[in-house]
Amino acid sequence: MSMIRKVTLLSVCAMLLAVLPAAAAETIKIGAVLAVTGPAAFLGAPEAKTLEMLAAQVNAAGGIKGMKVELLIKDTAGDAEKALSLAKQLVEEEKVFAVIGPSTSGESMKIKQYLDENATLLLSCAAAESITTPIMKWVFKTPQNDANAARWIFTDMKKKGLKKIGVLASNSGFGKAGQAQLEKLAPEFGIEIAIAETYDKAAVDLDAEVTKLKSKNVEAVVNWSIEPAQSKVPVSMRKMGWMVPLYQSHGFGNIKYVEAAGPAAEGILFPAGRLLVADGLADANPQKALLLKYKKDYAAVAGGEAPSTFGGHAYDAFTLLAKAIEIGGPDKEKARAALEGLKGFVGTAGIFTFSPTDHNGLGMDAFELLTVKGGKFALAP
Repeated sequence: MSMIRKVTLLSVCAMLLAVLPAAAAETIKIGAVLAVTGPAAFLGAPEAKTLEMLAAQVNAAGGIKGMKVELLIKDTAGDAEKALSLAKQLVEEEKVFAVIGPSTSGESMKIKQYLDENATLLLSCAAAESITTPIMKWVFKTPQNDANAARWIFTDMKKKGLKKIGVLASNSGFGKAGQAQLEKLAPEFGIEIAIAETYDKAAVDLDAEVTKLKSKNVEAVVNWSIEPAQSKVPVSMRKMGWMVPLYQSHGFGNIKYVEAAGPAAEGILFPAGRLLVADGLADANPQKALLLKYKKDYAAVAGGEAPSTFGGHAYDAFTLLAKAIEIGGPDKEKARAALEGLKGFVGTAGIFTFSPTDHNGLGMDAFELLTVKGGKFALAP
């Protein structure tokens, strides 16, 4: 080989070595473990659609600090063991920068320690307060805290003079955590839980459980679940002619639950973020413009389907992560620190302000009390 050819070959190799790291740095991998199918698909499917929409929008605009997003969505089918296995795959094989999800509280509790031990950001889309309590350095969540949801319900009950109630809760992680908060906080509001019944999250008939509550002559009912079974509660109550107030948790934030319950859903009360009533917000509301844009964008990619609060949790997780990377760059520790330091960040669930002692970033003001009126969500009077 001639000296000229040797020099040329060495120059080409040097150029390739110089380019390869730069090319690698132009892409950032973001993993997601979501219940896209299975019994919790009503959570994971809109979350997946939302993440795909946002990744496409970000990449079309040039990426995050010039880095294109490679989104890797893994379907857990709502299974906690599968969620852990897929999280390990994303971290150990795919080398993702961060993980969004899971969709449910049980799955999130299952994987959070693994992500924390492996210094990989987790932005959970599930609501149980125990996900971020106690604080783990790398674990965050975007839905509002269930304790604050319980406080909203009890505040309204106290205002109406309701003192003796019955509680229903599904046997899911979300249901168990919510029931625990209700039982813990009720005494603060002078409220007695006369009876609490747990039901299977896949239940198709809740007549027996509702009958037990009715027999205790309670003044109101609180149902705490996130599964489609919750639509059976108002159906059973109205079938029995039982017209006491029914409160649902913030896990009721999907219009499909109203449609499943039909006329029996009328008058249900529940705390939720403002996404479901965005059109009715004052123009000066700092969330309104973002909420309306998300609703429009989501409907465009989801065949006209209305967004749910669950898809909104994925929206917040992705946009918060993107902002953290924008500030901290492609360095995990710097991005984590940037996320923990974000203040006044407008999302669908509320306005986030994180700190080393708060990895949820939302307070009581992230909620409104909503009702069902004419088959639609509306602000409660």
